[in-house]
Amino acid sequence: MIRTPLRPLALILDARAKGENPDVIERENLRLRHEAMRDKAKSRADSRLKLLVVVVIATFVVIGVRMGTLAATEPVEPRASVHGTEILASRADIVDRQGRVLATNMLTHSLYAQPRDMVDPARAAAELARIFPDLDAATLERRFTDGRSFLWIRKVMSPEQMQAVHDIGDPGLYFGPREMRLYPNGTLAAHVLGGASFGAEGVDSAEIIGTAGLEKAEDARLRDPALAGQPLQLSLDLTVQATVEDLLASGMKMMNAKGAAAILMEARTGEILALASLPDFDPNDRPPLPTSGQPSDSPLFNRAVQGVYELGSTFKIFAAAQAMELGLVGPDSLVEASAPMRWGKFTIREFQDHNYGPQATVSDIIAKSSNVGAAHLALMIGGERQRAFLTAMGLLDAPKVELVEAPGAKALIPDRWSDIVTITAGYGHGIASSPLNLAAAYATIANGGVKVTPTLLHGLARAPGPRLLSEKVAADAVAMMRRVVTEGTATLADVAGYEVAGKTGTAEKPKKGGGYDSDKVINTFACVFPASNPKYVLIVTLDEPVETSGPEPRRTAGWTAVPVAAEMIRRVAPLLGLKPAPAGANDGPKTPFE
Repeated sequence: MIRTPLRPLALILDARAKGENPDVIERENLRLRHEAMRDKAKSRADSRLKLLVVVVIATFVVIGVRMGTLAATEPVEPRASVHGTEILASRADIVDRQGRVLATNMLTHSLYAQPRDMVDPARAAAELARIFPDLDAATLERRFTDGRSFLWIRKVMSPEQMQAVHDIGDPGLYFGPREMRLYPNGTLAAHVLGGASFGAEGVDSAEIIGTAGLEKAEDARLRDPALAGQPLQLSLDLTVQATVEDLLASGMKMMNAKGAAAILMEARTGEILALASLPDFDPNDRPPLPTSGQPSDSPLFNRAVQGVYELGSTFKIFAAAQAMELGLVGPDSLVEASAPMRWGKFTIREFQDHNYGPQATVSDIIAKSSNVGAAHLALMIGGERQRAFLTAMGLLDAPKVELVEAPGAKALIPDRWSDIVTITAGYGHGIASSPLNLAAAYATIANGGVKVTPTLLHGLARAPGPRLLSEKVAADAVAMMRRVVTEGTATLADVAGYEVAGKTGTAEKPKKGGGYDSDKVINTFACVFPASNPKYVLIVTLDEPVETSGPEPRRTAGWTAVPVAAEMIRRVAPLLGLKPAPAGANDGPKTPFE
């Protein structure tokens, strides 16, 4: 910067030459300098004032915009920060084959506390204990005051409970949004769905994981973010499932049974339209696993899949079908049937000591349910071939279905397949299998001999199974089972118009110390319909039933499981779109339901 001197030498000399006072020049230059400095300072001050005004205005604009944004959003409680991996809270819906919801998610809230922010811990504890009776006020107060910084109080709560907590007004109580699994149909299809619970949890969200049933078996699919918008479609039909469960519950009560199971399956695809087990539970409030007693005593036990039973005479059709497939017999071939039959130290008897011998046709053996006849068929087949056939039919393995419990339900078979095992297996004793395995094996016969693998998923493209029976043998087997209904042990199943074909099975339950208990039985009716073009398989199993309408208690499947299955067919067939045959073409007897 160029600085102008206050006493320029030239001007001083000129002033002295003229006789003027040189100090005047200095004072004038000083004045001019001060005026220039004042003007510069004023300009700088004006600029600063303008900048300050702009900053103040911009600040008020930002604050106004932020206040407007906050006013337009939902009020949210402050959140505690949580470090770690991101929680995947979304889970796909589960729907039936018609798209009706079986499981979905519902927005709810959790409740937690940050005790350091609490104003009156004692009052808050007392009020929370009033809202949630399962909480203890003294325990809450102690936890609020023991120095901790965070405390979960409730993982989920109802809107009414949330409002009551909000009315407490303590700033140390916080709400956290989360989704919970909801089963809108309550107990319906409970054993199929299983249930879900919370996995990883944060104050802002919680992970939903499957704990049982299909929810756990298909957990990865249901939690896949890429498929969150695509519901998992089951083969179940909600209406059919509800009807089967209602009738099974009525039949279980009427027949004084301690438990029951039912499976309705498409014969060609293996798709399960209904699967029921009683007693049941509500997956919205799943009970804890039992810590004592028998697993089958718990309502969580799935009798249709986990239940492994001797299924009795329902196995006789497999002996007949295999013998015919091997060319050993035909439907009208005569087989030795004289009872009782002795094999070493063992004696094989007929029910109530009947004797259908000395010979009976294969068709009569099935219609009359002859143990001795089935035993001779099994001996003609041989143990090695019998075991291979039953294995191929899926009867000696754990059920193969999309339930996490299925792999643990392994069939119970002897270590050594001796001749007596071959004999007893021919009429369904000595080996134990699942009702679901039985349904799949009957579907294999019903569809013309092609092996069926059961499934709870709808519309899957699956390669057909291997052929285990010729179409003629399968048709002959169905015709034999039709005779069981029209003139054999299952006449109460002759539902007018629907051509039911099936086989009864009454099996005494083993005692803990060995032997069998004649007063405790597992009764099963396995059937297909309509017999002229089988489309569906129905299995009904009752645990320890007894029919008491007559002068003496009756425990056979023909008096217990059969009438329950008959009523199911009568109610369910129209729902499946099956048209009954013309009136009078197949008028069967009335069932105990009528």
